Amino acid sequence: MRSLVLLVGLLGVACHPHHRTNTTPTRAARDSARVRVPPRQPVAARDTALEQRAARLELKVLEQGAQVDELQSRLDDARREVVRAMAKLQSLATRAEAASGMAEAEIALQALRTANGNNAPASPEYDQGSHLMQLATAEFDQQNYAGALYLATEAKNAAAAGQGRVASDDRAASRKGETPFALPLRLQTTGRANVREGPGAGFKVLYTLETGVPIVAYSYVDQWVRIRDDSNRPGWIHQTLIDRRE
Repeated sequence: MRSLVLLVGLLGVACHPHHRTNTTPTRAARDSARVRVPPRQPVAARDTALEQRAARLELKVLEQGAQVDELQSRLDDARREVVRAMAKLQSLATRAEAASGMAEAEIALQALRTANGNNAPASPEYDQGSHLMQLATAEFDQQNYAGALYLATEAKNAAAAGQGRVASDDRAASRKGETPFALPLRLQTTGRANVREGPGAGFKVLYTLETGVPIVAYSYVDQWVRIRDDSNRPGWIHQTLIDRRE
């Protein structure tokens, strides 16, 4: 009997299916789409000193352009005056008229010299007017009264321009680093522009000019220009808002 039970047990073990356990670890799927961080673009540093130098050069270009225009205008006037003098054989002006015009020019130049200060260096307008008066005297001595009167008138115009600069300077409020132009620049606004009390965006806005308003510029500090408008109102305006008159 015991042998029979043992035999049945062995048969049961032999017939029971044997399940093997898969011990191979499951590997997690890899993320093939990795997020790539783009390299940081270098930020260009602003060179304030270079910008200010470029601004000063632009103002110098405006100044030189105004000087060229002024000299060309005077050359054209001189040529026309010569033609008239030759055509009319000095009948354009009398000796008395030329002498009177020269006297007025001398008074205007002396007033400009006094306004600048007798001990101060002569202004460009004073030097220009004095040179014109020397030419006028030479023409007067040669009895070319028309030429003398014309040159005396030009000398008076130079003195008037100098007086305008003196009125604009306001010596008590002169700014550090302020540089005068060789002669007043006839400019205009290129857009709606605020005119400020001083050379900087932090100064109070005095008034606003519309596009195309004519102004006269006298000096500058960095990118700010001292100006007067047609109503003779003073102030400072940023260089990017002005250009030569068309």
